[in-house]
Amino acid sequence: MSLFKEFRDFAMRGNVVDLAVGVIIGAAFGKIVSSLVANIIMPPLGLLIGGVDFKQFVWVLKPAEGTTPAVVMEYGAFLQSVFDFVLVAFAIFIAIKLMNKLYKKKEAAPAKTPAQELLLSEIRDLLKEQNNKP
Repeated sequence: MSLFKEFRDFAMRGNVVDLAVGVIIGAAFGKIVSSLVANIIMPPLGLLIGGVDFKQFVWVLKPAEGTTPAVVMEYGAFLQSVFDFVLVAFAIFIAIKLMNKLYKKKEAAPAKTPAQELLLSEIRDLLKEQNNKP
């Protein structure tokens, strides 16, 4: 088997393709949620805390000297990333919860047994009952 054929078989497996689609959709979803946080949620939150942008929160470890830039710890950017993560995780949790609810509804509704099969089952049971009598 050629290397190309093996690679093609590997790449075209259902699991690999599903994973690739999931990663691509996840990346796009992450961008949407990041935009929601940065452009919709954070401005009012910044207004509530006095017009401060989280990304401006820094801790100066060493001030700038001449042409040497300052050494800063940007904990505001970290807080922003944590907030983004929490919102993405919550959004995924809600999406999975809804999917599970829909899946359970499908699963909970078993197909009704046709009347013809019920009638045949009753006849079978009656025949067994008659054959078991002495």
